[in-house]
Order: sequence, then structure tokens, then C-alpha cells
Amino acid sequence: MAEYQHISHGFEPVFDERSRVLVLGSFPSVLSRENRFYYGNPRNRFWHVMAEVLGEPVPGVDDIAGKQEMLLRHGVALWDVIESCDVRGSSDASIRNVVPVDVARITRVAPVRSVKCNGGTAGRLYRRWLLPVTGIESEVLPSTSPANAAWSLPRLTDCWREALLPVLGEGW
Repeated sequence: MAEYQHISHGFEPVFDERSRVLVLGSFPSVLSRENRFYYGNPRNRFWHVMAEVLGEPVPGVDDIAGKQEMLLRHGVALWDVIESCDVRGSSDASIRNVVPVDVARITRVAPVRSVKCNGGTAGRLYRRWLLPVTGIESEVLPSTSPANAAWSLPRLTDCWREALLPVLGEGW
């Protein structure tokens, strides 16, 4: 089993002054940290789900700018709950000694009216660390992680679509 390491997040949030929905993960996986961007594990279904929900082609694996632009065009901000923590590999279950992100960095600039958490760990961490700052209740969506094999891609996409489209409205 991997040893605990204290790790800092390592890359910036995605947002601008038009972001209406904030999607939060827990903390970047080993592959995401190596690739220096969110959901860097090619088996993670996040980018496929978001592209389908937003009616866009799936950005290339290494197309960080394309991924950012896709989200921003549709009013979606993306970050994680944790700025730094002790973690073993990519295991959310091993996370300890959490330092949360400064979520006000986004909410001061963007008219965020909805928070969606990518999985239960992100949801629990959000309620504990960030809800008191934002005052915005979150909705926990099924994780796009490959570890969440109980959810097929079509089922994930339908669930995420149902959660995101009412908030994004016709302005996207």
C-alpha cells in the first residue's frame, strides 16, 4: 500500500465572471496531478459526461484549453474541495489533514447559484468545509470515477444532465 504524502492541489480552478454552476471534486488523483488538470485519468468519465450534457464534442485527452473553454462557454466552474491534504495514492478514503480551498475566490467573482459535487466524498467535504463559507446547499451527483462501476456512462450522463440543465437554463 502506498505511503501517506502531504500533497498540494497543484493547479488553478476553472471559472470566470459568468460561472453559474460550481462543480467540485474532492482532490486530484495521481494521474490528474501528473497531467496538471482535472480528471486526467482517461478512464474517468467526467469529460465524456460534461461534453454530452453540454452538447459538445469530447475534448482531446491533452486539450486542457479546450476543456476549460467548453466549461466556461456554458457557465460551469470547476475546482476541488481540498487545497492540500495527506493522501495515499488516489484514494479518497485515505484523505486526512485537510486544508480546504478558498472557495470565496470563485464566489466573489462569479454569480454561482448551484454547487454540484462529483461523488460522496466531495459532498461530505463540501458540507464540512465550504458550505459555511458559500451558504449554498450542494447536490451530490454520482462519481464519474472509474471506481464507480455501478453507474454506466449513459446512466451517469442522464443523472448529470437532469442536475445541470435546469441551472444552466437556456443561456448556454
